[in-house]
Amino acid sequence: MHREPPEDRRETIAYRLAEGSSLSATALAEEFGVSPDAIRRDLRALAAEGRCRRVYGGALPLSPASTPMRTRSQEAPARKAALAATAVALLRPGEFLFLDNGSTNLALAQCLPRIGLTVATNSVSIAAVLADRDDLELYMLGGRVRPGIGGCVDAEAVLALQQMNIDLCILGACAVSVEEGLAAFDAVDAAFKRTALGRSRRAMLPATSEKLATRASHRVAPLEAIDTLVVEHDAAEHIDLEAIRALGVDIITAPARAE
Repeated sequence: MHREPPEDRRETIAYRLAEGSSLSATALAEEFGVSPDAIRRDLRALAAEGRCRRVYGGALPLSPASTPMRTRSQEAPARKAALAATAVALLRPGEFLFLDNGSTNLALAQCLPRIGLTVATNSVSIAAVLADRDDLELYMLGGRVRPGIGGCVDAEAVLALQQMNIDLCILGACAVSVEEGLAAFDAVDAAFKRTALGRSRRAMLPATSEKLATRASHRVAPLEAIDTLVVEHDAAEHIDLEAIRALGVDIITAPARAE
């Protein structure tokens, strides 16, 4: 137990959140030798500054996935390639696949097997990767392209999606937590993702570790809305995998891969 001035304590808490730690108010109160009410005041102040999201009993850090698609597509390529290789091994020949926008899904598109797939996507980058493939049928959902997202999520894209009977949706999400499920930073994108889930027989989410136990502004769905979560080898250090399995979600772990 140690005591710090309130400002220093708050900055220590903010630093841990920035490092990606989810925090318990009870544990923090014991550590800093203050009342749980004092910690709750700290968390309320940090939430008001947009530095975390409060949840029952503590706080979640913000997801780092708020950066534009063009930036994210250049980050951690080897880790995303490992996730992608693990995910594509779960595909079935002849499936109708929806590939949601996202940098990990872009890596997945780059290694799609030649098994007679039909692929729909709302991502400009994914469509560009697959456009010259002669072994699959490709559908690009149209409408206005949102630069930060890198794809189409508005009414025109939703209308096209609603006409599809999808075998497997490979979803992209900005944040994943047991408490708040799947989330996105854009409200329209979150609504689009809900439509994709509703039109799909099965759903899979490949997620890098920095998205785990984090929050984003707009809820997409509870975790049990997906069938399979594909995670990195160190995922258990970031989130309670057993709590996710208890929701009926299959968890597949990708092997470690050097950058």
